[in-house]
Amino acid sequence: MTKYKTYIENFLNHIKIQKGGSPHTQRAYKKDLEEFFHFVKVEPEKIDPLAIRGFISEQIIKGKSKTTVARKLSTLRSFFTYIHSEGLIQVNPARVISSLKSWRSLPKFLTVDDAFKLVESATEDKFIIQRDRAILEILYGCGIRVSELCGLNIEDLDLREGLIKVRGKGSKERIVPTGQKAKEALKKYLTIRQIVRIKKNLSFDETPLFINNRGKRLSDRQVRRIVDKYAKVIGLPEKIGPHTLRHTFASHLLMEGADLRVIQELLGHASLSTTQIYTHVDLKHLMEIYDQSHPFSKEEK
Repeated sequence: MTKYKTYIENFLNHIKIQKGGSPHTQRAYKKDLEEFFHFVKVEPEKIDPLAIRGFISEQIIKGKSKTTVARKLSTLRSFFTYIHSEGLIQVNPARVISSLKSWRSLPKFLTVDDAFKLVESATEDKFIIQRDRAILEILYGCGIRVSELCGLNIEDLDLREGLIKVRGKGSKERIVPTGQKAKEALKKYLTIRQIVRIKKNLSFDETPLFINNRGKRLSDRQVRRIVDKYAKVIGLPEKIGPHTLRHTFASHLLMEGADLRVIQELLGHASLSTTQIYTHVDLKHLMEIYDQSHPFSKEEK
């Protein structure tokens, strides 16, 4: 009998004798634990928090109900707490895993391919199309809020350095970088914007960056309609909005190895805890990285 099976039997006896667990409860515990060790394929002392998160993530991806996933997580926490208290393992890997109740709903975000398709769907050489392309590039390339985008003025741009001054919540200002694609889109838009302004003899009391045909600053609602319009053009199955692109920006940065505090600064989050939700995004991606990279995920030959 392998070590983990012995530990499971000891744990079930503990549940039966000390906790008065029913045969049904014992069977459920045994099934959950055997499923977990079949997933990780290593002995208990080699389990770390990432392995537990990977297992729970797989359950969610498989479409298991929240009640079922919560029960499996509770089983693992009870099991590892028990074998740690018995001195069978030195560290309890489940101690740092929060209960499912505290998991926040995960932000929806696009794949890299869909994000590129969306941004590149606005290609015609017309004022509205060039404006929309610049909007999509900024939302995905800078991760700013829709209210921040609508509040941008021309003087907030520094295209030479590739920087934008953004006024966030509480009127707090921050500087965010723009990628090359966003810079190019903005230059094209500003050129055609000036032509339209002269042709229509538009005059501004202020210098809003993104305007409509009448020279008025775009509203949040108008920008939402723009994003929705191009999402339909490329056939995205779900409705998305500007905030989806903000989530996509942060998620893709994290996947490519960006530091969480850098993402916090770029997003303008006051607290790191707000940014930490992105550590739970793309659960399938997390599992793939675990399988590819973690030495304990490999089945022993």
